[in-house]
Amino acid sequence: MTKIAPVIIVLGNNSIPVARKIISVLPEAQLYGLAGRTSDVDVSFTEFGVTLRELFTNNTPIIGFCATGILIRTLAPLLANKRQEPPVLAVAEDGSAVVPLLGGLNGVNSLARKIASVLSIKPALTTTGDIRFGIALEDPPAGYRLSNPEYAKTFMSDLLAGQSVRLEGNAAWLRNSSLPIVQDAEKVIEVTEKAVDSTPNHLIYHPATIAIGITPLNPTLHTGEDCELVALVQQMLADAQLAPASVAGVFASISDAAEPGLQAIASSFNLPIRFFTPDAIAQVMYQNNTADVAIGAALLAAAGELVMQRQTANFSCAIAIAPLPIDINTTGTPRGRLAIIGTGPGRSDWMSPEVKEILRNATDFVGYSTYLNLVKAFTKDKRLHESDNREEIARAKVALDLAAEGWFVVVISSGDPGIYAMAAAVFEVLDKQAKPEWQSIEIQVAPGISAMQAAAAKIGAPLGHDFCTISLSDILKPWSIIEQRITAAAQADFVIAFYNPVSKQRTWQLAQTQKILLRHRSADTPVVLARNLGRDGESTVVCTLGNLVPEQADMRTVIIVGSSKTRMIQKPDGGIWVYTPRRYDD
Repeated sequence: MTKIAPVIIVLGNNSIPVARKIISVLPEAQLYGLAGRTSDVDVSFTEFGVTLRELFTNNTPIIGFCATGILIRTLAPLLANKRQEPPVLAVAEDGSAVVPLLGGLNGVNSLARKIASVLSIKPALTTTGDIRFGIALEDPPAGYRLSNPEYAKTFMSDLLAGQSVRLEGNAAWLRNSSLPIVQDAEKVIEVTEKAVDSTPNHLIYHPATIAIGITPLNPTLHTGEDCELVALVQQMLADAQLAPASVAGVFASISDAAEPGLQAIASSFNLPIRFFTPDAIAQVMYQNNTADVAIGAALLAAAGELVMQRQTANFSCAIAIAPLPIDINTTGTPRGRLAIIGTGPGRSDWMSPEVKEILRNATDFVGYSTYLNLVKAFTKDKRLHESDNREEIARAKVALDLAAEGWFVVVISSGDPGIYAMAAAVFEVLDKQAKPEWQSIEIQVAPGISAMQAAAAKIGAPLGHDFCTISLSDILKPWSIIEQRITAAAQADFVIAFYNPVSKQRTWQLAQTQKILLRHRSADTPVVLARNLGRDGESTVVCTLGNLVPEQADMRTVIIVGSSKTRMIQKPDGGIWVYTPRRYDD
């Protein structure tokens, strides 16, 4: 349902100028470069095979500046279903050749032509039908779906052997091709929204011209009504003798975006959902003298003819047909999405695959400038909304407002977004301000490696038993509460991870914390100070509670203070491991 942007793979800097030419006609493409051999790329990778296979598995179109043999051998173990494989092309380092390799049923030849045009060369097409007729029957353009692809290969072979074809219906891409079109031919290519029985001599293309408008009538729906809506739509299409393959999408008011029935329809028919503002729908309703929001949404999407309207106790559903395929990318807006992500401490290889996927697909990045810099490789062609680190509530509101407009917004936190970070701020704003338009937003939280986890991993396993975390910042809570929590954690013999230990304005809290801890802990208690983890200037220092020097810490430092059971082990290289045993045996 979502078009995936191509990835251009380069193995050396010599290929980058040609790759930039390709990006000029494929602005959504990302440039991946081999680490150590390339610079000024969007994403660096270290393992060619792993990266290529991961992209292929995710259905990402691949444009590789490398030998065809390398691409084929790397991807060979994954080749199973030609109808599902993404386009894969090889491009010569100097741009002198463009060779489509895989994805013939998913637009690889069209992509090759587009790339070749900007390089002023001819693509190395080997598909006979494509060469002779300028068309691939199994690969129709966007907005059309082939109902019976199993017959397309033989059908094309017959045309190449000299047979002619009759064209029924309206499709400029077929009419303007070099196909041998004859009005009395036995072979037929038909373009229709109708459900038609297919035969080997009758290819059927369904244009994406059907709009399904839906509005819920019952605000307190329960489990089970979703199935009712799916059954209603299926029955309406059947009664109108319309092919589900011609449905372009589901359309509704943005105020109903959170309605689970819409997602049930979209999932059942594998369709996108698009939304209109209530005002836009109301205008169409007025023009067509109707009070039904479903009819308004369907007609607004199709700009065509209403075919049918029905309703149950819970839903109203309308079907309209457009004169031409509906461009889902310019019709309505998608449901707004807000993802609050954690980058981890800073290194790109510490980001989860889920986080990277969100960063690749989001339209808007919201965050503190330092955190936006951590994801710089993903910010190309994105809208950036930068704010001061102390403006968390304002930042959360900006993100929610953008998402309510239909954008895919990502809020950037370092570490984990749910630990002293932006996730809580977003939910606080959502709870306390509760703007109605925010109810339509799809919200997710994508976790990241927290600073305390990274610090613990660097030094061993100091969090191996019970632990807690305390922020020493008294900006959002009074010091009296912080002091109570430090005392309670020390008395309970927790390992304690301290965040925000020191800032330019707060210089005394860590020293005071040390005094409190020494009332309950031995001066020999191990302490870990980890600074700038995963970033330039990274350092990890081990000392004891008695020897802790508060001036060694700053806001980029996380401090782990051990319990009475935490131990240090001398390493052969002179370093130290720190761990807290899980067993409390004496």
